[in-house]
Amino acid sequence: MLPRCAISVCHVFVLVLCLSSAEDFDWTKNDHGSFYYGTFPAGFSWGAGSSAYQTEGAWDKDGKGLSIWDVFSHKKGKIQQNDTGDLSCEGYHKIKDDVGLMKELKLNHYRFSISWPRLIPTGIKSDHINEKGIQYYNELIDHLLENKITPIVTLYHWDLPQFLQERYGGWQNISMVNHFNEFANLCFERFGNRIKYWMTFNNPWSVAVEGYETGEHAPGLRLRGTGAYKAAHHIIKAHAKVWHTYDTQWRAKQKGLVGISLSGDWGEPVDITNQKDIEAAERYVQFYLGWFATPIFHGDYPQVMKDFIGRKSVQQGLGTSRLPSFSPQEKSYIKGTCDFLGVGHFTTRYITQKNHPSARSSSSYFTDRDLAELVDPRWPDPGSEWLYSVPWGFRRLLNFVKSQYGNPMIYVTENGVSEKMLCTELCDDWRIQYFKDYTNEMLKAIKDGVNVKGYTAWSLLDKFEWDEGYSERFGLYYVDFKNKNKPRYPKASVQFYKRIISSNGFPNQREVENWRRKAVETCSTSNQLLAAEEQRSTAANILRLIHDPLTSHMEMVTEIVVPTVCTLSILLSAVFLMFLLRRRN
Repeated sequence: MLPRCAISVCHVFVLVLCLSSAEDFDWTKNDHGSFYYGTFPAGFSWGAGSSAYQTEGAWDKDGKGLSIWDVFSHKKGKIQQNDTGDLSCEGYHKIKDDVGLMKELKLNHYRFSISWPRLIPTGIKSDHINEKGIQYYNELIDHLLENKITPIVTLYHWDLPQFLQERYGGWQNISMVNHFNEFANLCFERFGNRIKYWMTFNNPWSVAVEGYETGEHAPGLRLRGTGAYKAAHHIIKAHAKVWHTYDTQWRAKQKGLVGISLSGDWGEPVDITNQKDIEAAERYVQFYLGWFATPIFHGDYPQVMKDFIGRKSVQQGLGTSRLPSFSPQEKSYIKGTCDFLGVGHFTTRYITQKNHPSARSSSSYFTDRDLAELVDPRWPDPGSEWLYSVPWGFRRLLNFVKSQYGNPMIYVTENGVSEKMLCTELCDDWRIQYFKDYTNEMLKAIKDGVNVKGYTAWSLLDKFEWDEGYSERFGLYYVDFKNKNKPRYPKASVQFYKRIISSNGFPNQREVENWRRKAVETCSTSNQLLAAEEQRSTAANILRLIHDPLTSHMEMVTEIVVPTVCTLSILLSAVFLMFLLRRRN
């Protein structure tokens, strides 16, 4: 791995869980295999993604209402460095610039989300529709289509209107189902003549668990043991209602598809010969992805969730299970409400059996699963402390989906890796390695018969990373958040991903290695340009501070010393990379 400055490295053993048995999935067979050189099927769609709150900025512009993330991020101590998404990438003002980047990448599709409060400020359609919000998304969609880039739209990527949270309690309240359906129906009405791929929710697991169980995400509620299950129950009903609305009112004339994007880490048994470890790994996956996928494909929650949560609820002296139930009519209504499945995947865990006490005071989604989550300290972890690079887990997850849910049409909706560093680094060799390995495992899964139709790199730009603020970067393009213009700079991974897209896969070893070499050469030049820009910015800061005698020493350290150190690091990194390349040649 290339030298980088100030990278957070952390190897941890953590708790987690899941279950549900897949009769056709062989847990005892894990063939990591070697790299496979070959191409994807003709028509395979390559893209990149983003979400409204993470990239748009313009949080209070042109009639947009407050979202729960606007309010949550403005509370001190909730976000790393008290960052907010108020400005973020200023994507609201940079449609043409960003579509230009996509065109340069030769993307087939772009995945983005529509901000509910930007269209309906209170979240209640009868109150007011913000036409300026409609205009923004019309311009984005039209500009994508003009450049032959297919829009893939997510209706809910976590930014619930704050008014609905305050009045009803957000996703704890069944009224969200109808309000969300009205919002979705407005989107179908205004944009559906040009949108052929809709996703109702992005990663509802995170909405439910981190929003209503742990409180790490907006709205920040800690309703242990009940909040996540109740929120998920209403989200699943909302998804089904929107699917039926599209099916009955819009499908015949618009001829689009409606799916959902579910995230899932893979859970691998610590010991594939140990039945308890296998069962624990099944629980992990079912409590994660299966929690939502099983009702949508089969009509009800995974049996293992019903068994474990029901049993623990009885042991806690409760009259009914903390996991809500669907009526027979609801099961029938929900089953089959998925034209395609979006799969978001980043990492893998080893899973083993671990019993947790059933005391009511300690009940939670995590303890309900009765398992422990482990990581291998040899796994690379260049950025987020939860994100380890384990490519073979991706193939395993995709094959699990195939066996559990009847081999549905799959679009990979999120896959990527972050870096966590103080200094700028455009030569992201570790991201090149991640994309190379993970897309190759996806290719192997397609060879296995998994029906994957497209792949979305996460993400197009560096952006606001929720409770981590701007401390982590997932982008193919570096965004200089300290510059008011928020300029974008291509990282080395841009060139590498572009080559994968152009070749629709991996032609041969020599060519793929050549892609990598050229990508690093290009980024070395970009690093030097960015270093020069940082030098100019530092000089401007020095002049400003000289004329401001009240400026504190700490401000001088953060504004001048750190950028200067980083600038030197960039230049040294570029020189070092060129040295390595010459030695290889």
